Order: sequence, then structure tokens, then C-alpha cells
Amino acid sequence: MLDRINRLLEHFNQAGCEAFYVTDPANRFYLSGFSGTTGSLLLARGLYCLLTDFRYTEQAASECPDYKIIDVTGSYNMVLAEILKEHNLVRLGCEGDHLTYNQFSDLKKMLPGIELKPGSGMVEHLRLCKDENEIKHIEEAARLADQAFVKILPAVNTGAAEREIALQLEYLMRESGAEESAFKIIVASGSRSALPHGVASLKTLQRGDLVTFDFGAVYRGYNSDITRTVVIGPPDARQKEIYEIVLEAQMNAISVIKAGVRAADVDQAARGIIEKKGYGPNFGHSTGHGLGLDVHENPRLSAKDETILRSGMVVTVEPGIYLPGWGGVRIEDTVVVEDNGCRILTKTPKEKLLVL
Repeated sequence: MLDRINRLLEHFNQAGCEAFYVTDPANRFYLSGFSGTTGSLLLARGLYCLLTDFRYTEQAASECPDYKIIDVTGSYNMVLAEILKEHNLVRLGCEGDHLTYNQFSDLKKMLPGIELKPGSGMVEHLRLCKDENEIKHIEEAARLADQAFVKILPAVNTGAAEREIALQLEYLMRESGAEESAFKIIVASGSRSALPHGVASLKTLQRGDLVTFDFGAVYRGYNSDITRTVVIGPPDARQKEIYEIVLEAQMNAISVIKAGVRAADVDQAARGIIEKKGYGPNFGHSTGHGLGLDVHENPRLSAKDETILRSGMVVTVEPGIYLPGWGGVRIEDTVVVEDNGCRILTKTPKEKLLVL
């Protein structure tokens, strides 16, 4: 944790800040290891404070040995003002992109002698490249999701409700060691599979349905993300065609991922194939996104993202084709960028459209 704090201190010292106030939960966890739901961090040279309340003081002391734990019984802003005054700190950086207008206004009102410097993405920039332990946590989250998917397949039958399957899938992940589902599980069947974010409904599976599963597990705070599309009963020619196009697009995108490649070029590697086959208008989202403590992080594998990929970045690769009234196919894997390529962390087979 101290290495992360010191790297952040270098960033905000260059920005003219004497101290930095962290309120975003994922950033707070990244810099302290504190997993409680209420708390904030005040960081300065030689001063690491975690502000929380009575419910979490013991937990914080256990999880954050490098921090001074402060039990806040009243206003967080008032306690913050007292600490800044005690240490003669007058230039305070804060996470401008994680504070509402009212929160920032209240902070400014309570700190009349303090120069507030709202910043954007300072901690998130540090989080772009994962260290060895972070990658291991994401890899375990991917394994838990893969394992649960294999176990759920016997229950994916005609007459089963999407919501029942989603509930069982989450149970299987948690039973095996996941802390929770990474996000609201998508199980979208038949024409609903044309909904990119079609969360599980009461619809029952029917013979001939394409079924899209988009889910992930959380392990030690880190997320995995995987999508697989299956079919109930033998697929028709169009279902096989669409699946094969999406698979080709996804594998082509994965093949170009390595350190030094632009995020936009990965998007084009997938999008170009889908456009060439005539389905460009039916692929309306980016090819992927960063993944870690948050499900959606930078970089974005989109045409607009000029980020140069670096070793240690973890991204999803998830092209899809969606045809309203007919259905859709999406295939997604979580991969870690390496110097000479990438490593796929999600292992569930995808080479052929799985028939159930």
C-alpha cells in the first residue's frame, strides 16, 4: 500500500497539492485495503488518515495497519478541517469526478482557509496497470465464474426462467468462494438476446432460442467479466453464421492485443470484420473496457480511445451482433496485456456455438 500512496503523492505534489482527500470506494480500497462501506482517506507526506465511524474502527485497524484510524462521530468535513489545521496543510486535492456539486460546495464551505484543488483520474491512472497480486485476484475471479458456468449448464433447459438461472449462477459463484456477483447477471434468451444489457427476466427458455450469459465474480474486491452465447436445440444456419462472425471478430481483436498497441486499433480489429460482413450497424458498443476493482475502468477499447496499451492492463474483449426481433450473439473474455501479446484469463470454451 505504501508504494501506491507514494506514487500518488508524487502525482499530487506535482499538481501543487499538500494533501489529497479520497472519497471513491474503489480508490479508497486500492490505497488502504479498507473494505468497509463508509470512510474516506486523507493523505499527505508522513500522514495517512482513515476517517470512518464506530461500526468500522476495529475492521479498519485490522485492514489498514499503515493508517491512523479516526472515529468520526459528527461531520466528516469538520474532522477533516481540524486535521488540516493541526498539520498546517492549506492546499487540498480532492476527487472532483467523484463529488457532487453539493458535496464539493459543502467541503468548500467547511474549509474556508483551504485552497481546494479538484482533480480527475489521479488514482485511476495508478490503477491502469495491475500488479502481480491484482492479476492473480482477477484470474481467480475468472476461474470462479468459469466453474459456475460449467455447473449451471444442465439447468439451461426449455421451460427454465432466465431469472431462475441467473439466481442459481450467482449462488454457484458464491458457493465456490466469490464475494458476490460482479454485476447484475444478464441472461437474455430468444429475441431478448438482442438487448446488449438484457438483465434476466421471467421469460422462459424455448427451443431454438439463443441465450446470452454475461456475468462475473468478485474475489478480494476484483472483478471478472465473461459472456457466452448458447442455443437451445440445434442452431439454424443464420444462428451459426452470426456466431462465427462474432467469434472471428473477437479472436482477431485478441490477436492484436499487446503492449504498445492503441486501444482504438483493438476496436477496429473486431469492428472491421463485423462491418465487412454487413453487420456494422448492429454492433453499437465498444469492443471492450478495462477491468479491476470496478467492472468498467479505463482504457476503453473504442474508436475514440487513443490509449497505448501497457503490460499489466486488464481488459475485456466483447464484440457482438444484435438483430432486433431476432436475437443476438456476444462473446467476451477477460485478458491481461503482456509485452508480446495477451493472456486470456477466462477459460470457458467458445470455439463452437454450444448446443444444449
